[in-house]
Amino acid sequence: MAIFGMQSRALRERLGMTQAELAGHIGYSESLVRMVERGERKPRPDYVERVDKALRAQGVLIAATPFLRQDRYPPWFIEYVETEANAVSLYKYDTHVVPGLLQTEEYARAVFSAHCPALDDEEVESSVLARLERQVLLTRKPAPTVGFVVEEWVLRRPIGGKGVLKSQLHRLLKCMAMRNVTIQVMPMGCEAHAGFDGPMTLLETPEARRLGYVEGQGVSTFVTKETEVSVLERRYGIIRTQALTTEDSARLIECLAGEL
Repeated sequence: MAIFGMQSRALRERLGMTQAELAGHIGYSESLVRMVERGERKPRPDYVERVDKALRAQGVLIAATPFLRQDRYPPWFIEYVETEANAVSLYKYDTHVVPGLLQTEEYARAVFSAHCPALDDEEVESSVLARLERQVLLTRKPAPTVGFVVEEWVLRRPIGGKGVLKSQLHRLLKCMAMRNVTIQVMPMGCEAHAGFDGPMTLLETPEARRLGYVEGQGVSTFVTKETEVSVLERRYGIIRTQALTTEDSARLIECLAGEL
């Protein structure tokens, strides 16, 4: 955002235009122009297009839009988002919340609203939008192969309230109907399983490179060494065999939704 703001300010000053004059040209308030130029506010796509035209930037500001999207993510997460967006396969094991790629808007908002330290309203909404944008992966063409294993207690925790959870469970059932998506539940009755080391993600790039990814407490690590990726793959394979089948998982999710 800061770089975009500096660019737009430099272009405006080159034309000898004031912030008030630019605001009048593009139909936005002077205060918004000021906040965008200071890097305090992320501009909407329509704002970017109007400013680019008003400042005769010839597409320079529009070309910066992808970098504005990156601002929605913490620095440690950007590399993962870029890798995920192009993955040909992705497998996740989650233990705390429903995987972000499967979350409803209301569920995601409840998750970010519970963030500690607390996020302000704008940060919450920006985070929700960023999470929903990532979900295009599920319907992308060519379709990636995507699989999830989720702990049962995640599907019982009423994040956002019972109504939000019920809608979230219905969303999972809809995703399970997609040909390229599988969802399995690790039952609470399972006394021991291979996932005790925590959440993990396995990805395959278009170049057939296999990667692992783990995160927690605001830090993340890409696992790139073949022997270490192999360990994660074997572990995930065992987790899948210990979880409920997709059919039994669907029945459990339907039952849980019916209880709400």
